[in-house]
Amino acid sequence: MRMKFLGSTSEAGACPTLYETDRGTIVVQGLHVTDPEALADLRDVLEGEVAVEVPRELLVDIARRVL
Repeated sequence: MRMKFLGSTSEAGACPTLYETDRGTIVVQGLHVTDPEALADLRDVLEGEVAVEVPRELLVDIARRVL
């Protein structure tokens, strides 16, 4: 799989960042959610999956440019 940088709200390329893959998917780089109360709200988490926090404005900005 190859990824193309879409954008970030961070300085110096740190997270959170979004990438588009050559498989037609989006990869999210961000802070791993560890708060037990927040994790309890998740549904159907498969082994190997993690929750990643991303600012809403990053998703909106990328959606405007990509879609």
